[in-house]
Amino acid sequence: MAKKIAFLTATEGIERVELTDPWDAVSKAGHEPSLLSTEEGQVQTFDHLDKADKKDVDTVVGDASIDDYDALVLPGGVANPDALRTDPAAVAFVREFLLSGKPVAAICHAPWTLIEADVVQGKQLTSWPSLETDLRNAGASWVDQEVVIDGNLITSRNPDDLPAFNEALLDAVGSNGTGTQTSVG
Repeated sequence: MAKKIAFLTATEGIERVELTDPWDAVSKAGHEPSLLSTEEGQVQTFDHLDKADKKDVDTVVGDASIDDYDALVLPGGVANPDALRTDPAAVAFVREFLLSGKPVAAICHAPWTLIEADVVQGKQLTSWPSLETDLRNAGASWVDQEVVIDGNLITSRNPDDLPAFNEALLDAVGSNGTGTQTSVG
């Protein structure tokens, strides 16, 4: 059975490949990706510091319900999670989603939003290396590996880890739209 997967971003500063690569993996597995953001319109992705593609927003996070989604993906980029963690509706959505027990997958700088949502204490995770101190200060145990799964939380360090990240996400979601197990990477 196909699942609906939410991808939550700010309006800009999203690392393009950290949005598009998991999005494509979810689509190819027969699931339905949906872009949530803090505002209507489009979001601006980046290739590091250079503007890349724009992507249409499906739903404003303040209007979204966790009941409508089977998993949540938090792409990175430095500015993206930094902006998300200042948006009360986005922070509340992330907190509720993680506490619901449904899969949450965060890559690169995205754990900043998890810190703001106050959901990392006692969890083991990974991230872009510069977040190590922030995560430890928030009560998490940080490790340097390509993917870490702690309960329903999946984390990865950077775009090089996307194959393992996508595989862990698809494993957590379950089968693809045809009912057979899918592995990416």
